[in-house]
Amino acid sequence: MTDLSFFIEPVYIATIFFFIVGLQRMSHPLTARTGIVWAGAAMFIATIVTFFMPNLTNLALIAIAIVIGGGFGYIAAKRVAMTDMPQMIALYNGMGGGAAACISAVVLLGTPTEVTGSLAVVGGLIGAVSFSGSIIAFLKLQGWMPARAISFTGQQVLNLLIFLLAAISGACIIIQPAFIPLAVSMYLPLFFVLALGFGLLMTLPIGGADMPVVISMYNAFTGLAVALDGFSFASPNYAMIVAGVIVGAAGSILTLQMAKAMNRSLTNVFFGAFGAKDESGGEVKGSMKAIEADDAAILLAYATKVIIAPGYGMAVAQAQQKVKELTDLLGKKDITVKFAIHPVAGRMPGHMNVLLAEAGVSYDQLFDRDEINPEFPATDVVLVIGANDTVNPAAHRQGSPLFGMPVLDVEQAKNVIVLKRGQGRGFAGIENDLFYRDNTKMLYGDAQETVGKLVQALKKL
Repeated sequence: MTDLSFFIEPVYIATIFFFIVGLQRMSHPLTARTGIVWAGAAMFIATIVTFFMPNLTNLALIAIAIVIGGGFGYIAAKRVAMTDMPQMIALYNGMGGGAAACISAVVLLGTPTEVTGSLAVVGGLIGAVSFSGSIIAFLKLQGWMPARAISFTGQQVLNLLIFLLAAISGACIIIQPAFIPLAVSMYLPLFFVLALGFGLLMTLPIGGADMPVVISMYNAFTGLAVALDGFSFASPNYAMIVAGVIVGAAGSILTLQMAKAMNRSLTNVFFGAFGAKDESGGEVKGSMKAIEADDAAILLAYATKVIIAPGYGMAVAQAQQKVKELTDLLGKKDITVKFAIHPVAGRMPGHMNVLLAEAGVSYDQLFDRDEINPEFPATDVVLVIGANDTVNPAAHRQGSPLFGMPVLDVEQAKNVIVLKRGQGRGFAGIENDLFYRDNTKMLYGDAQETVGKLVQALKKL
């Protein structure tokens, strides 16, 4: 058989170029879809080329695994609802971390040098933490376990102890002369059990309100683990190295941006157990005042400027199409309509942007927090659709658990209409002061149905 291995490295270099182009195109909503296609095509080419590596065995098993895994991923991705996209991302990211950990195990079971063995241990540790941590994030987002922070006395001490034991067991694998098989067989399972346990325990005390940060962080972890695995081979795999570095860097930047958007440090997010207790941040005065769809439609019809602040409730109700219809109807009445997008609205970064883009809302109507906040005092009506923590004025009150978090200042508008299923608290478990304000009215019900009622009432007017 002709040796074609000479063209593997040039093709890897070409795929690296496509990875970078794809990432650059993902930076803007209008080109994000094509960016994903470019990056996906590059990964497909890199996978195919890898089959031509010399001394590669079990080709049939590898191909079968790719077909099964790829087929399952394709079907699941086609069927998943947009509301479930965050947990799908958390799950698939976890699979990436698990795959990186498995690669590290294979390297350590071979005959690595001290350098490549050390890289494999670090990559395995990070990959295993990403895997188990992402699984917990998935379970919380899916509602299969409590979304609140789960903490107990001495938790951080236990976490530190488990991490140190995992590091020690990893070091024991590396320092054994010539990687004695007995030592590897003893310490390797212990190493991965401890690493998986650390990822699990590190994620349990993180509340649901911080899930966007968690998803971004574990995405960065997976990229870093893949890059380290690329270095751990006897002949470095440059496609893995560069792709991992790109993912790790992008995930790290996004994580820092998400933490900044909440005015929280990463230490506080990962070790602060935010939301572990049922805290309201002080007694809320007043009462919630209900409004009917017909009355809300009258307020909208006589407004000159309306701002819509969407949140996860809009995603759950799949109301984005109705919101688009409402936006068009208001536009026909010469009413200015803008969307206030908080960076951490929803369950993952950019969640609201994706939903509204899917519905056909113009990107020109979407404004981030810093752009839109100065406009609220001159706004006739703010329509809050399923948002809670991101519009809570308690963030301005010292002593509140949300104090210091940058929020949308919707309470400054002349009228606020909140579309909500009931009177429950947000994902952070904090009572929302906005709902009790004199200028706030509550329109109860499923967001898709209530927005539909607003549309019909406006048409009658």
